[in-house]
Amino acid sequence: MKKIAKVVTALITASALVMSLTACGASDKVSAAGTSSGEGADTASSAGIVEDTAFSTEVMQDETEMTENDPTEIQVFIAASLNNVMQEVAAKYNEKNPDVKIVFNADSSGTLLAQIEEGYACDVFFSAAQKQMNILQDDDGLVVDGTRHNVVNNQVCVIKRSDTETAVTGLSDISKASSIALADGSVPVGKYTREAMVNAGILPENEDVSKISTKEVSDALGGVEISEQSNVSKVLAAVVEGSCEVGTTYYSDTYGYEKDIEIIEKVPYELTGDVIYPVAQIKNDEADDAEVKAARDFVDFIVSDEAKEIFDKYYFDTDVEK
Repeated sequence: MKKIAKVVTALITASALVMSLTACGASDKVSAAGTSSGEGADTASSAGIVEDTAFSTEVMQDETEMTENDPTEIQVFIAASLNNVMQEVAAKYNEKNPDVKIVFNADSSGTLLAQIEEGYACDVFFSAAQKQMNILQDDDGLVVDGTRHNVVNNQVCVIKRSDTETAVTGLSDISKASSIALADGSVPVGKYTREAMVNAGILPENEDVSKISTKEVSDALGGVEISEQSNVSKVLAAVVEGSCEVGTTYYSDTYGYEKDIEIIEKVPYELTGDVIYPVAQIKNDEADDAEVKAARDFVDFIVSDEAKEIFDKYYFDTDVEK
């Protein structure tokens, strides 16, 4: 329907343009000659019709060629911590599938979940936690059956800027920092950090650790200044820029920043639990058959051995149960 609309719009625009030009041409002839015979007017009119028809046909042919050559576009929502690795995954996929255009929307998994529930067009969702995918599948019924897979595991790290002095040796004494960059609880890395703090005895037990506010974390750490961030990429930026003394990110986020930051501690899985990233195709009523097929194909590629090599390169753990 979108393609038909484009052709119709082009024809209407072309016809209007030709009518305008024909009218202007006729006016110019009358002004120059003063009068015109009926036969001459009929001839001019006939010529105008022929030109109009020919021009419209050319426009329709050009538009049809453009439509046929347009790539199939799919909307892929990815956790912010996947932004770098997925650019390379997509490039590898496009080597064999150049006719598919992959448009990424990278943000915190909680924000992406909210956007999908609000009706944003999404074909594939790649989350940094199971919680958001569970909601889409179990509560919203938006996950396409048979397309959900666990792809990678990650690890929470306490980091500092390379040239920053700090007394912090890990999560257990993170209160020694003058300032901390921390994602809010709705962001998976913020949730996992809070989970680790609860299990380490820093924070009190809570049925839903994602609900623990930044102020509560600060109070538990003796009032240390905490800069709350909306996704893990912003936590990393705050540390790299020197705005905060330390922060908690994923191990994969340190890829490419080895000279800029130092990992103080990789927080044990015993404290955080596994940090599994699931992917799935999402039901999209706006997608045509080609887009649905391309989305399914891209999900299959994400869980392929070819993509696995790329995830390994970016410090993700691919040894997970699919």
